[in-house]
Amino acid sequence: MPTKLIKRIAISTGGGDAPGLNAVIRATVLSALSRGWECFGIRDGFNGMMKPEDYPEGGVFKLSRETVRGITHLGGTILGTTNRGNPLHYPVTQPDGSVIEVDRTGDLVEIFRQRRLDALISVGGDGSMAIAHALAQKGLRVVGVPKTIDNDLAGTEATFGFDTAVTFATECLDRLHTTAASHNRVMVVEVMGRYAGWIALHSGIAGSADVILIPEIPYRIDSVIEKINLRGGEGRNFSIVVVAEGAKPTGGAPSVISKEIGRAERLGGIGAIIADEIHARTGKETRLVVLGHLLRGGTPTASDRLLALRFGAAAVRALDEGSTGIMVALAPPEVRYVPLYEATKRMKVVSLESDTVRAARDLGICFGD
Repeated sequence: MPTKLIKRIAISTGGGDAPGLNAVIRATVLSALSRGWECFGIRDGFNGMMKPEDYPEGGVFKLSRETVRGITHLGGTILGTTNRGNPLHYPVTQPDGSVIEVDRTGDLVEIFRQRRLDALISVGGDGSMAIAHALAQKGLRVVGVPKTIDNDLAGTEATFGFDTAVTFATECLDRLHTTAASHNRVMVVEVMGRYAGWIALHSGIAGSADVILIPEIPYRIDSVIEKINLRGGEGRNFSIVVVAEGAKPTGGAPSVISKEIGRAERLGGIGAIIADEIHARTGKETRLVVLGHLLRGGTPTASDRLLALRFGAAAVRALDEGSTGIMVALAPPEVRYVPLYEATKRMKVVSLESDTVRAARDLGICFGD
């Protein structure tokens, strides 16, 4: 275990934003200050360190009790975040104008040493945890905090942001039910979920959807059409179809909007594809609603606030106990520590044999298979 006493720590938030990030920041700062440590925030993931010239205060600034006062209930992050500039695959422009990706984690560790920062609390999803793991392997004291609305991080029962996203998506489905029934329309609702369908599954069941399409279960459009026609034959002339952005047809691939160097490919457009096919094959008036980044914003639920506060406090506690290279994780009713390599070696996807999926099938929900 590390023996050097901690005096100064930094916190970064990376990847997509999620409700609860500010609660983590507040818990981290207050827990650190109570131990007599100084706490610093890094702007926009690690960009504040790797491109300090872009920021008036140099990209890293001191966090105080006043800085984090009254932020628990706020969405977003006061530090800023980004899904660009991954130090493991940092984009560098060559003299000929081409762009290559290089590993700059070694440079990042050296910057931490130059700034006399003893440890890092890295808040993020699978990408951020992979970066944290690389930094820990190079000797930096690191504790990860799992954040993603997709709930796809292995090693933890839940990630903060997920409950808020599901709650909002469910509310939207409730509202869409009344207008769909009034006009005898099919409403296709696309939600986030690149490679795991947790949001679509949970909100779809809670919101009484008729069809749920998730990445884990490749769909056949014939099955979707059959379900909609079956409802029409029973006198229910409207339907609610929930589609995760990473859903794909049997034998096909997810719909990709764009792919840029230095960041993950952007998925989306599957909702429009599904809506067009439903309209073409049933003749029913079909409308598409893409919730997209609405799922990321807004006030976190009480559940997400509590989980985020627990995670932030546990991360500081882990550093104080001498831990490094670990991620705090929920193992109800406790928060435990898991090695970062365990959290990054696989993605937590929906099990087709889970009780939740089985319950959905018992309720008559179609998964397109």
